[in-house]
Amino acid sequence: MANHKSAIKRIRQIIARKLRNRYYAKTARNTVRKLRATTEKMEASDLYKKVSSMLDKLAKKNVIHKNKAGNLKSKLALHVNKLN
Repeated sequence: MANHKSAIKRIRQIIARKLRNRYYAKTARNTVRKLRATTEKMEASDLYKKVSSMLDKLAKKNVIHKNKAGNLKSKLALHVNKLN
């Protein structure tokens, strides 16, 4: 157990940040799944804009790696463009 007040506070901050990051990452994964399951072009293109923005924000906050965000956006763009 931590002995210093600053270390105790740091532990509290890490736990809160971990929970917040887990929530945002899980939300992003669910929206990516939803986009991959979409079969209509218009609905998918609207959802792609939201998902793309979400992935960029997560990469900016270091919740996910920036290359992972780029790879996901690329794959999702291919999926949306293949739809009729």
